[in-house]
This record gives sequence, structure tokens and C-alpha cells, in this order.
Amino acid sequence: MDMQNPATVVVGIAGVTAADVVAVARDNARVELSEHALEAMAAGRQIVDELAARPEPVYGVSTGFGALATRHIGHDLRTQLQRNIVRSHAAGMGPRVEREVVRALQFLRLKTVATGHTGVRPEVAQTMADVLNAGIVPVVHEYGSLGCSGDLAPLSHCALTLMGEGDAEGPDGSVHPAGVLLDEAGIKPVELREKEGLALLNGTDGMLGMLVMACADLAALFTAADITAALSLEALLGSAKVLAPELHEIRPHPGQAASAANMLKVLEGSGLTGHLQDDAPRVQDAYSVRCAPQVAGAGRDTLAHARLVAERELAAAVDNPVVLRDGRVESNGNFHGAPVAYVLDFLAIAAADLASIAERRTDRLLDRHRSHGLPAFLAGDPGVDSGLMIAQYTQAALVSEMKRLAVPASVDSIPSSAMQEDHVSMGWSAARKLRTAVDNLTRVIAVELYAATRAIELRHGLTPSPATTAVVAAIRDAGVQGPGEDRFLSPDLAAAEGFVRSGRLVKAVEDIAGVLA
Repeated sequence: MDMQNPATVVVGIAGVTAADVVAVARDNARVELSEHALEAMAAGRQIVDELAARPEPVYGVSTGFGALATRHIGHDLRTQLQRNIVRSHAAGMGPRVEREVVRALQFLRLKTVATGHTGVRPEVAQTMADVLNAGIVPVVHEYGSLGCSGDLAPLSHCALTLMGEGDAEGPDGSVHPAGVLLDEAGIKPVELREKEGLALLNGTDGMLGMLVMACADLAALFTAADITAALSLEALLGSAKVLAPELHEIRPHPGQAASAANMLKVLEGSGLTGHLQDDAPRVQDAYSVRCAPQVAGAGRDTLAHARLVAERELAAAVDNPVVLRDGRVESNGNFHGAPVAYVLDFLAIAAADLASIAERRTDRLLDRHRSHGLPAFLAGDPGVDSGLMIAQYTQAALVSEMKRLAVPASVDSIPSSAMQEDHVSMGWSAARKLRTAVDNLTRVIAVELYAATRAIELRHGLTPSPATTAVVAAIRDAGVQGPGEDRFLSPDLAAAEGFVRSGRLVKAVEDIAGVLA
């Protein structure tokens, strides 16, 4: 996307798409509210105003919150009540979370407000859009969400910025008082009215935004992992027969078939496959090679389920209480993050397993007893040179951390709010560890790519596939050096990581073999 002329995302009453979230969070797309959304918010606000004028207490409109919901709040204290809930709930601690996460958080709360189901005034929603468009990003901290009653502390820090309080990052990346940044952008701070403070805090927006971005990243990484698996198979003189479509048709998991098809495309025309009975005879390849489509495919199918959950949540209006179209304002439990938390944990498990099998293939490439003729550690002069020995250590350390990160957060719960909120999802925590896992998976795949391309270049006298040849040429052009004597490895590994992360690995294959799944 052109940063000088960013695209525009129009927010209506029917939710947003995953592509919208990525565009706003990562590509700084501008945000506009549709006329239908403005009408729906005005209608919802009218209902709240009518309830606010009645003598009977209504939760979130004329009462306290959480365990303090039994107190009826008079008209003279309601503005203070809404301001106070934002201030008191903005209690996050720890390091700042990433700019893209906060922009997703801001955007997704606006998405729910725009439905009209929250009772927030249109002018508050417009301010939310103005803050996004001005590039003002609230300072949100790592800790403060239990994933129930929404991502309370993170969203409270965002609401605090709308009030002109707290700290925020400006478009130049520097942090200033939010009031100063609003003034420079010509944005008037909002004064919250009945229900609005609560409505700005009560959603799954943080965990959902991180889920959406993780899904986008993992989709690319699953394709990259199919490529590196194929390169490793090729470098190990393995058999491509196990990738035949008819073998995957009799176990009809769609992800498995997609991964096998990707690997076949990479290997088409290879002179390195099918040498099981050559110098080091074997009946079958090891599981890490032969079962690559089954493991990666299971991850792909897990990703498909996660995307389905994300799509449903993107179409949702999460708040408590909610304003219904028939005029009722009803309490509910839709803020509970369990649906999102579960799939965040599922993806961490899938990512860890994909990393684990990639590391096993890398280790096989480096072990002269199992690599079918390759030098120990792919070293130039084994003994004098250590080759990629410690690159595999680094990869193993990454995988080990990913296994720890795969321990589910969503099975935990810790009561809060005087036992009123006695079961929580921990979805924010699941999302935070998944982001680390996705970063680590990128690096694990990069190490396998580094080892596999070096091993292929050491197979003298055998011709790799056209797609593999293109990958080797492209990664060398990217500054990743080939076989030879020992050298400082970190720059090579960093360049390989950038090659994977940028999408250049997939592009190099697709330019030769066509579009991959």
C-alpha cells in the first residue's frame, strides 16, 4: 500500500474484514464511517438517552460497574462515572505493545461502536476515526487484560487518549501527552456521557486484532515451510512419490493436499529426487521428510478454523450491555474471549509443531551419518570448520521456546472483581505469546532454508529443480552466502530471515512454478 496515499476503509454496521484490519493496523489505511453507521449510532444513542432519563437503574447507564453495579448513580455524577471508569481501568503495566496491535485495537473498537449496538454517540465514533487518521497511537502496556469483560486495560488506555489524557505516540513515533497530540491534530477531546465509557472498554478487540494479523502471517509461513521442506527433501535425495495426489485423496484433509501439491510444484523437474537406492540405500525417507505435508497440512486446517472464528468475531458487536434494534438494552456475556482465546492457543500449537519438524530436517542435513553423502555440518573443511553446527543450536533454542509458548493460556482462569468475574479467558495472553511464536517460526524456517540451499549447492553433479535453482539464486542475491569456510553467521541468518519475512522466498518459487496455496 502507498504510504503517501493510503487506502480508505469504510466502517458500516455489518462489521469489517480481516483485510480491513491489516490495512488499518499495518498499512495506515484511513477510516471513514458510513452514513448507515452514523444513523444506527444516532438511533442507539436515542434509546440510551431515554433510559437514562428514567428513574429505574440500568446497568452501565445509571449504575456502577462490575461488583459495584448495585449502586444507582444520579444524573449529577454520570459524566464523572464514565470518566472515572476510563481513568481507573487504564491500569496497564509493563512494556508498550506494538503500534500495529494498538491500531488494530482502536479500529476494532470503532467497528463495534459503528454498529449502533453500544449506544455511543456518532461524534465519539468520529473522534475515534479522527485519532486513527491522525496517526495518534495510545500507549498501551503488555499487562492488564484477563480476556473477559473484554481487553479492559488496553482499551481503557485507548479511551483515555480520546479524553485527551495519558500518553500517546504521534505520527513521528515520539511519545507525548495525548492532549498535546490531539490539539496539534485539531481534534477536540470527548466528554463521555452515559454508557460511553463502559462501551469503549468492553470488547475482545485486542486479542482479535492479534489473531487476524497472526493468521495473515501464518498463511504466508505455511507456504514458505512447504518450500523449505521440499528443498530439504531434495537436498537429502529423498523421494517425491509420497507427494502424489492420489495418496492424499484417500486421506482427505484439505491442508495436507495443499501442502503436498506445493511441494510437488517446487520439486518438478528435479534431478536430486528419487535416489533412495544410490550410495546410501534406504527403503523410505524419515518421518520429518515423508510426513511434511501431514504436519504442515494439519496446521493449515487449524489456520482455516481460526480464520472462521476471526470472521465471526469481526462480524460481531461485543459490548455489555448492548442496545438491541427493538429498543431493549440487555446484559449479556458476549465479551468473554473464549472463542478467540482457544484458536490463538491452537495456532501456537500448530506453529510449534511445524517448527519442530523443520528443525528435525535441518539436523538431518547437518548429520553426515544421516545426510546421505553431505559433509558434516555442511562445513567447508569439517574439523577445521564447524559449518552450520551452531545455526542449528539457535534453531533448536527457538523451537524449544515455541514448545513452551504452546502451553495453552486459555485453560487458565483467575477470578477478579470480587468474584463477579470469576472465570476469564486469558485471550490477550494467548495472543501475546502467539506473536512471539510466529516471529520464532519465521526464524526457524529461515535456518532450514539456509541449510537446505547450502546442501543443494554441495550436491555436485546433480541438477535441482528450476524452482529450487531460482530460490538459490534469489537468496544469494539477497546477501546470504553459499558454502565455504567458516564466517560470521549471524548476518547470513538475519538476511535469510528477511528473505522469508518479506515474501521473496515464495515469490522466487511462484515466478517459476506458478501460484502456491
